[in-house]
Amino acid sequence: MSSGTVPKPIASTSSFIDDRLGAGNFLKRNLRKIFPDHWSFLLGEIALYSFVILLLTGTFLTFFFKPSMGEVVYDGSYAPLKGVMMSEAYASSLSISFDVRGGLLMRQMHHWAALLFVAGMMVHMLRVFFTGAYRKPRELNWLIGVGLLTLALFEGLTGYSLPDDLLSGAGLRITEGVMISLPLVGTWITFFLFGGEYPGEDVVARFYSLHILLIPGILLALITAHLMLMWVQKHTQMPGKGRTNTNVVGAPLYPAFMAKSGAYFMFTFGAIALLGTFAQINPIWLFGPYSPADISAGSQPDFYMGFLEGSLRLMPSWEINFLGFTLPLSVLIPALVPMGIIMTGLALYPFIERWVTGDRSEHHIAERPRNNPHRTSIGISAVTFYGIL
Repeated sequence: MSSGTVPKPIASTSSFIDDRLGAGNFLKRNLRKIFPDHWSFLLGEIALYSFVILLLTGTFLTFFFKPSMGEVVYDGSYAPLKGVMMSEAYASSLSISFDVRGGLLMRQMHHWAALLFVAGMMVHMLRVFFTGAYRKPRELNWLIGVGLLTLALFEGLTGYSLPDDLLSGAGLRITEGVMISLPLVGTWITFFLFGGEYPGEDVVARFYSLHILLIPGILLALITAHLMLMWVQKHTQMPGKGRTNTNVVGAPLYPAFMAKSGAYFMFTFGAIALLGTFAQINPIWLFGPYSPADISAGSQPDFYMGFLEGSLRLMPSWEINFLGFTLPLSVLIPALVPMGIIMTGLALYPFIERWVTGDRSEHHIAERPRNNPHRTSIGISAVTFYGIL
């Protein structure tokens, strides 16, 4: 391509980089990459931008949070809890909420961003599923997406448990009940995680390491791989005039798509900031410190864990005694079966569909849901199953 056909902003930017790094041709090629222009393709960006906001607000919170279950006497600004014995984790969470400038805003933005991160991934996944955008050559990227959603659920669970308030402790008690019900290894896993008999003294510190280091690192690596594969394989596009399997109709990355994405990030940030400012979420000072002997009325998890909570409530009280072992099916089945059906079904679906239909060709044009009623009905049945739970 001659330099005369390259827009001046791209040419000057690539020349600046080329003079210093020798990457001018790479930039010219990639800054002109075409992105399709359809509103549904922005759903995945909600999850991406929420993850960025999670990293920013989470970094702020780590400066003040103390991941310790050592007991202290509270002497902070919140008068109703003065003189109450509580863990350092809960005391530092109260301190962030009442004594750190901007701390409560950061806490609430972090929580709202977590909800939007999972919700964004779910809606993005539904868009990919109902339009058939998981088909060849994008099966690997679909599997990465399923892995991201699964990890996000565990990331939410670990973060939800960190403040050590009565509500998060009730959720952690359910988690402990699920783990200890696992045949053969349940007791060992539970003692390892809690550092002894429940609630132990180590679980908050161990969840903290998982929450701020291990799981975010894996999430970041998978998101990077997800975006790189999307970049190499190019976006699918909705059917329309002039759109084929061999072209992409839309706007270039720079400046059009970059400007739109930048504005969309600011809209997402603004929405989360407004929610964090005006919509109270997880008021831990009302729940009090966690005690294994107490439970707050109406305890329930965030929406993304609601299907496990619902299945636990629906399940009858069944158990089996076998070879001297007790299998509490009333806990095992709700904990393992619904999530197993949903996640395994999601992971295997592209390959099952290819086997059933015999379609092994590449697809770069997305299908409208009404044009594939079989897939649409299967997807709606899965959404209904999840929604009922």
